[in-house]
Amino acid sequence: MAAKHASPVQALLVDEAFDGEVFPHELLAKHTSYRLGGPARFYVEASSVGALRQLVDTCAEHGTPWTIMGRGSNLLVADEGFPGVVVTLGRDFRTFRFDEEASRFSVGAGVLLSSVVHDAFRRCLEGLEFAVDIPGTVGGALRMNAGTRETGIGDRVASATVLRAGTGLVRLEADDLAWGYRRSPFLPDDVIVECELSVTSGNPFYIRSKMEAAHTRRRKTQPQSKATCGSVFRNPEGGSAGQLIEELGLKGSRIGGASVSDVHANFIENDGTASAQDVSDLIEMIQEKVEQAHGIKLQPEVRFLGFAQDR
Repeated sequence: MAAKHASPVQALLVDEAFDGEVFPHELLAKHTSYRLGGPARFYVEASSVGALRQLVDTCAEHGTPWTIMGRGSNLLVADEGFPGVVVTLGRDFRTFRFDEEASRFSVGAGVLLSSVVHDAFRRCLEGLEFAVDIPGTVGGALRMNAGTRETGIGDRVASATVLRAGTGLVRLEADDLAWGYRRSPFLPDDVIVECELSVTSGNPFYIRSKMEAAHTRRRKTQPQSKATCGSVFRNPEGGSAGQLIEELGLKGSRIGGASVSDVHANFIENDGTASAQDVSDLIEMIQEKVEQAHGIKLQPEVRFLGFAQDR
């Protein structure tokens, strides 16, 4: 039973027929790799396409701010939180299967990318080993075209299905999808719900060697045991964000509990006492110093949520 004066979004979320879990005033620090961020008005795990469509359409129709969140591995949430609905993909979006005839994985957007990478290795399938150790969900990986400078997950996408408010499900084929470095073809409010990833049969020893090499490289060059969001900035064309920052002697630079990693200058660490504002201020300081020294405005790779100004 909906409360008498509930908004349409509140009425939907308290309806017993809604297929999902609803957590009012959920602290988003519990759901981000930075371990930072204030509460969302509602944190909602949508368990089915029907529930997701109901929620997104209702939010869009009534002007309620909303956003999709995966594992929060590339997200900085403001200390004040987010005054809207944070949606995460639950049950029906967390399964995947392999089609042997087409040599494709059909993957829900809520599936951990690492699960697909390791299943491909188990099946002696080549094409995803570059993504070993990349955190987060498949949906998040598609949204930012996760990968290396040379290879992104978009290179493997045969199709993607998105949900658009007021429209419904839209299937996009490979020819409809134009990818770039840390750039995907999706509209800002597209909710990625599923994709097909193409792979090929390969030599298991070759696949293992590539996965081990990628794992070793990341372990040696990234502060994997620290609370970070991964790479903070995109690499500028023909250059390295980390190198530009390191050349200015900014490793170890600190604001509050946030510091530039001594392991990799394109990582900002939370020592356990940082605020989201500390991280945001450090990001701005780095941008200003790099622009002053090199004339290059570094573009954040991290996504900002709940800040007063658009980043």
